[in-house]
Amino acid sequence: QRMYDFARSAHQNDYKVIIAGAGGAAHLPGMTAAKTRLPVLGVPVLSRTLQGVDSLLSIVQMPRGIPVGTLAIGEAGAVNAALLAAAILATTDAGLAARLDEYRDRQTATVLASNQLP
Repeated sequence: QRMYDFARSAHQNDYKVIIAGAGGAAHLPGMTAAKTRLPVLGVPVLSRTLQGVDSLLSIVQMPRGIPVGTLAIGEAGAVNAALLAAAILATTDAGLAARLDEYRDRQTATVLASNQLP
């Protein structure tokens, strides 16, 4: 019930995007997306049994009409979900856009300085 209440009221409470991490059958991102018009980013959680592949497949297989932006499994997916949410928010926030650009410039400089391309 809490998830339903949160998802239904998120827009009214001035949320702009929702990040939902989930493991196993990974219902949370899809159920949240079904109850809100906001963008929902789904992050599959790393699991012991199937290393998060079960969660990834559950999140990515949402039916037409209930989109969930699906990211990578685990920490990389969580970081990228935050960056994607920031990019979405930056479309209407110049200050955030500038900070995101600075972050990306620092990230590029760090990678180039280490001579280790991802």
